[in-house]
Amino acid sequence: MRKRLLPILMSALMTVTIFGGVTAVAAQKKIVIGLSLPTQREERWVRDKKTMEDEAKRLGVTLKVQVSDTQVDQQAAQVENLITQGIDILILAPVDGKASAASVEKAHKAGIKVISYDRLIMGSTPDLYLSFDNNKVGELQGQYITKKVPKGNYIVMSGAPTDNNAKLFLSGAMKYIQPLVDKGDIKIVAKQGVDNWDPKNALKIVEDALTKAKNNVQAILAPNDGTAGGAIVALTAQKLQGIVPVTGQDSEITAAQRIVQGTQSMTIFKDTRLLGKTAIQAAVDMVNGKKVKTSGTVNNTKIDVPSVLLPPVVVDKSNIDKVLIASGYMKKADVYKK
Repeated sequence: MRKRLLPILMSALMTVTIFGGVTAVAAQKKIVIGLSLPTQREERWVRDKKTMEDEAKRLGVTLKVQVSDTQVDQQAAQVENLITQGIDILILAPVDGKASAASVEKAHKAGIKVISYDRLIMGSTPDLYLSFDNNKVGELQGQYITKKVPKGNYIVMSGAPTDNNAKLFLSGAMKYIQPLVDKGDIKIVAKQGVDNWDPKNALKIVEDALTKAKNNVQAILAPNDGTAGGAIVALTAQKLQGIVPVTGQDSEITAAQRIVQGTQSMTIFKDTRLLGKTAIQAAVDMVNGKKVKTSGTVNNTKIDVPSVLLPPVVVDKSNIDKVLIASGYMKKADVYKK
C-alpha cells in the first residue's frame, strides 16, 4: 500500500511545486510601462527621458520608449505599437493634445490606463495628469516681464497652438500684460504662436516684428528657452541682445548661460527630475492598484482629470546659483562657461 501511495504523493508534490513555481514567476513578472514622448530636440525632454529610464531601472520595471519627433501621425502609430506589445500602462506626452484623445481610447479598450504627462490630453479620459502648475508658469513670466518693463512695445509669443500648455502659459502671462495694454502703457506689436515650439519659427516671428516696428521693441515674452534662443538670435542681428528683456522656461543649460551673460532675463525652473520620477512611481502604483495622491483636478473639456501639479520657480541672475547649481541640476562650470 505504501509503495502505491508514494508515486501519488510524489506526483502531488510535483504538481504543487510546478504550480507554485508558476505563481512565483507570475508574481515576479516585471511591470512594463510604455512611454511616448513628443521630441528629443529640446534639452528638457532629453532630461525627462533619462530621468524616467533611471527611475524605471531603480524600481525594476521595464520602460519601452518611443519618440515621435513632433509628428502627430507618427506618435499615434507608435502608441498603437506600444499597446500591441502588451504594456501594462501608458505615459503619454502628446504632440497634439486633441489628436491624442484617440490614443487614450485605444489604450482603454485594451485595458491599459493612461497618464497624461506634462501636456494635457484634451477631450478624453486619461486616468491621471502629471505636470507643473502651467497657468502659474505664465503668471510668473508675465509678472516678471511687466515689472522689468512696465511700459513699451512688446512682442508676445506663445507655444505650439496644438499644445494646451501653451494656452495656459499665455493666459497666465496676459493676466499681468493685458491690464497694462488696456491702460495704454504697453503696446503689443506682434502676438503669435510658435509652431512646434521651433526656435527657427520664433526667430522668424521676432525678425518680422522688429522690421515692422523698426526695432522699437522694449520686451519679448518668449514661452520657453528654445523660443527665447530664437528671439535672441534675431535681437543679436540688430545689436539689441541684452538690451531687450526676454523671458523663458525649462531652465536649459543654454538659457542658464544666456542669463549669466545677460542676453536672457529669466527662465522658469520646472524640476523634471521630480516630474519624471513621480510619473514612473505613479505608473507602478496604478498597475498595482494603489491610489495616487493628487493635488486636485484639471478640466480637459470632457472630464476633470485627477492631477498632480508641481510648483514652478523663477530663475534669474539673482538666484541661479542657488536654484540650479546648488540643487545639483547643473554644474557651475557648465553654466559659467566662457
